[in-house]
Amino acid sequence: MTRRVAFVSGASRGIGAAIAQKLASQGLAVVVGYRVQAAAAEAVVAQIREAGGEARSCAIDLADRTSIQSAFADTVAAFGSLDVLVNNAAMAQEKPFLTITDEDWDAMLATNLRGPFVCAQEALPGMIERGWGRIVNIVSIGGQWGGINQIHYASAKAGLIGLTRSLAKTFSQDGITCNAVSPGLVATEMTAAELATPAGLEKARQIPAGRIGTAEEIAAAVAYLVGPGSDYISGQTINVNGGMYFG
Repeated sequence: MTRRVAFVSGASRGIGAAIAQKLASQGLAVVVGYRVQAAAAEAVVAQIREAGGEARSCAIDLADRTSIQSAFADTVAAFGSLDVLVNNAAMAQEKPFLTITDEDWDAMLATNLRGPFVCAQEALPGMIERGWGRIVNIVSIGGQWGGINQIHYASAKAGLIGLTRSLAKTFSQDGITCNAVSPGLVATEMTAAELATPAGLEKARQIPAGRIGTAEEIAAAVAYLVGPGSDYISGQTINVNGGMYFG
């Protein structure tokens, strides 16, 4: 395929880093988005370049539209376009529902829902102009079946699934697909706290596949959705959860 340019938010570690490396291995130029972990982002860039790929890092704060605009402008200046947007960056917080504050709720939705909304809004004009684009939102099984100690997180991810479907209905006619990838339990720093709780350990034991997932397995699903064989897939939520949930 013609070289495309992908921006992956939250790509300095975990699932985002795996996605950036996978897309680069398929010939895309990749921008490794990060908020504070500049050194980790540069390490991902170095790994991509050592493997023969094109990459650069870029600071981005999903709670700040100006930061998003600047990151995307830098991407276009460096590589000429922004063709693939992977909204991966997110925050998590383990907290009983009755103790969630207004500030907790607002911060969660600002990063996990409003951030992808703004990213899509800023990336779409260029995609429409070129008649091609791919948006992949990393959601969560929590947004499909609900949450207990992270209800604000689950609510934001459920909203992101709704945003995915709405963008697909609106922009598929312009050659732009929008899909979601929904991980179950995956071994990352973000899930470490959950997996250390009795509830998290019980969930891990109940996975039909008999194990938690890997970041590379999530990345493979993203790579398929932005690749040449997925043109007719839009508005879908692809579950990568080892059989935990079938909806």
